[in-house]
Amino acid sequence: MNNVGVIYILTNPSFPQYVKIGYANDVNDRLKQLNRSECVPFSFRLYAYYEVSNRLSDKKIHEIIDNLNPDLRSIEENNGQKRVREFYAMDAEEAYKMLESIASINGLEKNLHRVAPSPEELEDEQEAEKVRLDAFKFSMCNIREGEELEFVDDPTKKCYVKNEKKVIFEGEEYSLSMLAQMLSKKDYPLAGPHYFKYKGEILNDLRNRLSETK
Repeated sequence: MNNVGVIYILTNPSFPQYVKIGYANDVNDRLKQLNRSECVPFSFRLYAYYEVSNRLSDKKIHEIIDNLNPDLRSIEENNGQKRVREFYAMDAEEAYKMLESIASINGLEKNLHRVAPSPEELEDEQEAEKVRLDAFKFSMCNIREGEELEFVDDPTKKCYVKNEKKVIFEGEEYSLSMLAQMLSKKDYPLAGPHYFKYKGEILNDLRNRLSETK
């Protein structure tokens, strides 16, 4: 078989509830593209890949998965506009079993490969779990309800703290992460505290600075 690309499963400890499934002629190049961003706390990693002989499009792969279960895809509707993303709400092993079934049907089990995590990737997963246990709250930064926050990439875009976890932007309620993703126009989840400033200081930096003084 002359392989020309792979169907891949990517994971990221920043958002363990999702996997990214797609096609790439060169999955290592795809990983490099995704991991260029400095705003995602942890890197994407290759969980598994399935070698194929025909060039495919991401759209075709997503159609296959959506037909199997249309409720898995990450879809958001905001201001009447529907945003369909390339992430699926399943764990990596469930995604692997889906590819395993496809490989079995085609008699190409040898083309399916699971990738063992490196020690660095295992360390990242442990660190991400630690961070989740200490999830961001506005009270960590002494920020009260009604306080104004600025979007890092465009200070004219302002939101206002509603409670410990939510903000209000243009009359709608969001988590910081959801709002950061929407304003950045990214197709993957983002770490909200890295994207907003309070009185000129990025929230994540403010949290770290205050925690060091305690």
